[in-house]
Amino acid sequence: MISDVKKNAEQKMLKSIEALKTDLGKVRTGRAHTGILDHVMVDYYGSPTPVNQVANVTLVDSRTLGVAPYEKKLAAAIEKAIRDSDLGLNPSSVGDIVRVPMPALTEERRKDLIKVVRGEAENSRVAIRNIRRDANNHLKDLLKDKAISEDEERRGQDDIQKLTDKFIAEVDKVLQAKEADLMAI
Repeated sequence: MISDVKKNAEQKMLKSIEALKTDLGKVRTGRAHTGILDHVMVDYYGSPTPVNQVANVTLVDSRTLGVAPYEKKLAAAIEKAIRDSDLGLNPSSVGDIVRVPMPALTEERRKDLIKVVRGEAENSRVAIRNIRRDANNHLKDLLKDKAISEDEERRGQDDIQKLTDKFIAEVDKVLQAKEADLMAI
């Protein structure tokens, strides 16, 4: 029973870390990467569709993305969708390929992005602590139902605290890596 509670808490904490990595991946650095356009939606015959499903997104160089639509008439729609997104990018069409240059980040913009990244990390820490609280409440319920002893409950809480510490350290590690990435010129 206690092992089920711990296993469940660990799985939820792992998902929190994965969600953090996904969220941080959307915060752009000065370098281009193909995943930056993953959440940009294009109007494809009346339904919003991700860019990577209607076009081939490639790296032209370290600061430029190339978007080659599968259908030539989509180039204008893709260009408009990227321009209207919240990424602050200014694409341009070259033939039937849309080029998306990544502007260099200013020092002020870098500091703003670091604030955003730290906020995301804090949200992950809060989520992990909430998972700990839920697991501890579950252990208390088991104790109340006399399914486990007080010693087992105490050991279970200690184990869950160790898990929490481990995953919060992981959040800090991911945060430091992203901050270093943002500050690199």
